[in-house]
Amino acid sequence: MVDAASSLGIDKLRIASAGIFLELRERLVRHRELGYESGFEEPDLDLRTDPARLMPGVRSIIAIAVAYPSKLKGAPVSEPGKRRGILSRSAWGEDYHQALRRRLAKLDEWIKERVPGATTMSMVDTGALSDRAVAERAGIGWSGKNCSTITPELGSWVYLGEMLTDLPLPADESIPEGCGDCTICIDACPTGALVGPGQLNAQLCISYVTQTKDTIDERMMEKIGNRLYGCDTCQIVCPVNRKIDVRHHGELIPDPEVAKPLLRPLLAMGNREFRETFGGTSAAWRGRKPIQRNALIALGNFKDKESVPDVARVLREDPRPALRSTAAWALGKIGGEEAERSLTAALAAEKDGEVAASIGKALERV
Repeated sequence: MVDAASSLGIDKLRIASAGIFLELRERLVRHRELGYESGFEEPDLDLRTDPARLMPGVRSIIAIAVAYPSKLKGAPVSEPGKRRGILSRSAWGEDYHQALRRRLAKLDEWIKERVPGATTMSMVDTGALSDRAVAERAGIGWSGKNCSTITPELGSWVYLGEMLTDLPLPADESIPEGCGDCTICIDACPTGALVGPGQLNAQLCISYVTQTKDTIDERMMEKIGNRLYGCDTCQIVCPVNRKIDVRHHGELIPDPEVAKPLLRPLLAMGNREFRETFGGTSAAWRGRKPIQRNALIALGNFKDKESVPDVARVLREDPRPALRSTAAWALGKIGGEEAERSLTAALAAEKDGEVAASIGKALERV
């Protein structure tokens, strides 16, 4: 099976036992007690840690990893009036959920051609099991201090998936932890979300915050910078990841204009255009609202005066309070007479109390 992995588009394939993930369950309980969950996880901890609850009769888990690019070749320049945001590398190219499901489907065919009666169940990211816990048990990589699975050959620039099966496959051994005394990722985290080695407070993680849909507090907006979706800081600084840029999967090669899009056009983008532009990426799953809110934040952080008319239009016309509040903050950050006039006019017309409060704060800043 390992020998066939490459022909199936899989970069690493290893086998894990299907026993309960007892240590993981203990960590998840502590994580919940501390309030570190994002809310995107499967809430049932038994489903997250006991493969047999998902597939009765499971005897083995096949873990796979597929490498993705870490460098944006031909990246367009961000400049005044034409400022750009950035998607995290996990959202470059084709939606990895689809890319990995396609590979797992091929693996399923490969197995059933040889063992017709085999039972399988595949998962990628949205399944109940922890992809990282499975990968680490199987020896795909070790658990990094940045909470990523780090492979010796490909760094942490890998997508993970798994297949449960009733086949009694020999399990591979896990590999030793390779971070040593290094704490570069923890030190570099913009918000302190990495509260300790392998311990993440998702509520502070920019990757999580950029995917939420509501207003964001001012401190976090300033930390987001020009990130439209996700955050790669803890992976970029990782010494293991240096110089690794795997580009042999064509569908995962990013379009620079999608990975690093112009910000101002995003503000007026409708649902149809959003789907046409971003629908094939993993950044589309939460819809356009978070991306547009984050574009407003980025323009504010850039203090891009040329964008004031576009931001003011959102403040004046957008029906979504969270975007109007964010637009007010952005205008306050940008400053200048035009921004002040727009804020003053909007305050006179605004009927939402929270938005009006945001406009008032922005006027104080101006």
